[in-house]
Amino acid sequence: MTGTATDTTPRLEDSLPIIDLGGFRLDEAAADRTARALDQAFSDIGFCYIANTGVDQSLIDGVFEASRRFHAQGQAAKDALAINDFHRGYMAPNTSVIQTSSVAKVTKPNYSESFMLMHEVAADDPDFGRPLQGPNQWPADVPGFREAVVAYNSALQDVARNFTHLIARALNLAPTTLDPRFAKPTTFLRLLHYPPQPVDSADDEFGSAPHTDYGFITILAQDNVGGLEVRKRGGGGAWIKATPLPGTFVVNVGDMLARWTNGRWQSTPHRVKNLSPTDRYSVPFFYDPGMDEVIECLPSCVGPGEAPRHPPVRYGDYLMERLNKNYDYRKPAQ
Repeated sequence: MTGTATDTTPRLEDSLPIIDLGGFRLDEAAADRTARALDQAFSDIGFCYIANTGVDQSLIDGVFEASRRFHAQGQAAKDALAINDFHRGYMAPNTSVIQTSSVAKVTKPNYSESFMLMHEVAADDPDFGRPLQGPNQWPADVPGFREAVVAYNSALQDVARNFTHLIARALNLAPTTLDPRFAKPTTFLRLLHYPPQPVDSADDEFGSAPHTDYGFITILAQDNVGGLEVRKRGGGGAWIKATPLPGTFVVNVGDMLARWTNGRWQSTPHRVKNLSPTDRYSVPFFYDPGMDEVIECLPSCVGPGEAPRHPPVRYGDYLMERLNKNYDYRKPAQ
């Protein structure tokens, strides 16, 4: 991504696998090998790096620069774009607590700030006004911000659509099987800023407390500061550092994909602590199905004698329950 790799190379068993997407575009045999590698990675840990995505580095650099300039504004300018009922806008530090965490009881708010954008919904769209269906907010005094963010968002949608074809292949489905579920995808682009935490921070103080992601997949661009950790499966609560690697994104399974696969792939808990002496920036892109899509176990993910582990759920209902519980702005005034 941006910056340079760290000097310390993690041991193989303590690092995330790397999936090279270059082979997926070569021929059927290479595509099958890539799909098998992805199946292994998502079965083992639910996370991986992806390389050779085709995203131009200038787009990545541009969105990070836009994020830094946005967060460098005075507090009043950021507060003027406070997050609204459409879940778009600025979230100040200490305004979200992950109360729906299945990892641990979280009582302290996240020590981070962010600017949230979603899929753009025009006023003449039939869905306009429904939950999370509205326009984005844009800063007026950050030149080039909108252009950089829109260009990056468009590139990541292309990556996500192509990656969905790889996911289908890995699940023994035709590559385009899941496409109808994403005819009108629910997307989030979050520009996150993690100030340095005091080195003596309590164990339960986080930039982002342990949690799983709500949706289908997350594609994360991170700078070279580090701080993201992934819980190791069957590791007695051990955590793996997702060390920043130039030229890669981090991708993880969300709750909806775990449900679709009947737990074959896991939605893995992860967390962020920025104990470095400098600011950390990251840009997660969340690619999820349409709000009205009903998620239930895929036939290819139920073996002989097995049954679905979860009842069907409408994605929009699942999502709204979590947003309503986790974000201060959505809670009734006391």
